Amino acid sequence: MGSNKAPHSALRTILVHLDLPAAEDREELEELRLLAESAGAQVCACVTGRRQQPDSGFFVGKGKADEVRDAVSRHDASLVLINHSITPVQERNLEKRVGCRVLDRTGLILDIFAQRATTHEGKLQVELAQLRHLSTRLVRGWSHLERQKGGIGLRGPGETQLETDRRLIGNRIRTLKGRLNKVRAQRAQRRKARSKVPIPTISLVGYTNAGKSSLFNRLTDATVYAADKLFATLDPTMRRLQVPNYGPVILADTVGFIRHLPHSLVAAFRSTLEEVSGAGLLLHVVDIANDEWREHSEQVNKVLGEIDAQTVPTLTVYNKIDLCQQSARFEKDSTGEVTKVWLSAHTGQGLDLLMQAISRHFRRQRQRVLLRIPLSAGQLHAQVFRRVEVLSESTNEQHEWEMDVEADLASLGWLRQQPTVVIVEITGGFSKDAMALAHRRA
Repeated sequence: MGSNKAPHSALRTILVHLDLPAAEDREELEELRLLAESAGAQVCACVTGRRQQPDSGFFVGKGKADEVRDAVSRHDASLVLINHSITPVQERNLEKRVGCRVLDRTGLILDIFAQRATTHEGKLQVELAQLRHLSTRLVRGWSHLERQKGGIGLRGPGETQLETDRRLIGNRIRTLKGRLNKVRAQRAQRRKARSKVPIPTISLVGYTNAGKSSLFNRLTDATVYAADKLFATLDPTMRRLQVPNYGPVILADTVGFIRHLPHSLVAAFRSTLEEVSGAGLLLHVVDIANDEWREHSEQVNKVLGEIDAQTVPTLTVYNKIDLCQQSARFEKDSTGEVTKVWLSAHTGQGLDLLMQAISRHFRRQRQRVLLRIPLSAGQLHAQVFRRVEVLSESTNEQHEWEMDVEADLASLGWLRQQPTVVIVEITGGFSKDAMALAHRRA
């Protein structure tokens, strides 16, 4: 698999960006620059243009390709990054025309993921995505790899398997799929084990560089790597978080999303992203200081739809208010549920409001239950303490524990299944979100 470190000497790179009218083809030049710098490139120049539609042979057209060639020669560049996904034929034609390696947006993102993956699962996922992408680009052969010693777009299977052909790549893809299926099964088992002690999970989601890891560190006192770069963290991290007036939850920091996230990566990381779809609450972190925050939010919602997580209750967290003179506050919907919180993970402003909103959300999913358990059922008594929040307890003359507890829908169902538990009274009701989530999980 690819190296986790940036190259020792940054590749001199030319960026190429086309302004295309179709909404699905639009990209941001500044985002390409950030991606390139995140990969370790030294950006020497940008070549921009405008077309109604891409050129079938060179994507940018022959004239613009010649302009790129001149920029490569003038700056002694060894890499050209295209801010779009291009076909293998277009990539090969451009390489011949400009005289150096050409990498499209998808290949660049795959390279960054190859640098960031640290766990065994993450490396498997990235290699699978790389091989799927590489299998469509065998038309240009391997000769250029023999002259290169690593670099952006060359990490991973390419630099160590010079004699690989389609059959070997296919075999490797099948092997990786088998290993990832085992990982998925292990994840499912861990989720099942967690459900036996029902501590809800909160997943942080958002556009890359929105500040998810900074918020995660601030809430949990963790030391997850956070930097002002795209995809600073890749592998998911989980920590226990104590929510005031509620109890413990599991907070999960996940990979950042991005515009036009390659489908191969979404597919490869599905087992990881299933942690998002199985969460009890999503914190959608938005960089409110970014002028493109609305479009970024739409891109995140699109990916959430692809992984069947669009029905999970979501709290929108507008981060970085310290950069745009916003005040810490929250906003409620017509039912009184907090749906939006403005805060700064950097300064800590508004974190108390976020914790209040999280506590309120999960407490709305609980019912107050008065129950009785025989004093002889000591093991069951201990299980109740592990599964629900016990507000108070006492003993009566019938040699029973009388317990006043708060239980969510799943825990209430478990209590009803215990033959020695007598439910005396239930008060309160579950929110519609809680009922819908419980039904979906069932």
